[in-house]
Amino acid sequence: MWTTLLLIAVSLALGFAAWLLFLWSVKSDQYDDVERPKHRMLDDDAEEDGKRTDQADPASDAAPPPDRT
Repeated sequence: MWTTLLLIAVSLALGFAAWLLFLWSVKSDQYDDVERPKHRMLDDDAEEDGKRTDQADPASDAAPPPDRT
């Protein structure tokens, strides 16, 4: 009987220690997103600001080069 109580006490102590370790890791920013900085350069921030970046470039409206045949 005493072994059952001992195992219950040990399991509760381990569970409490794991919970404290989890709280410490959250407070010390251990769960920061490591994937987001790699993909941030692919985001189009101008659309978030309300600006459009897909407007045509005035230089691209120039006449095409002459056909040399």
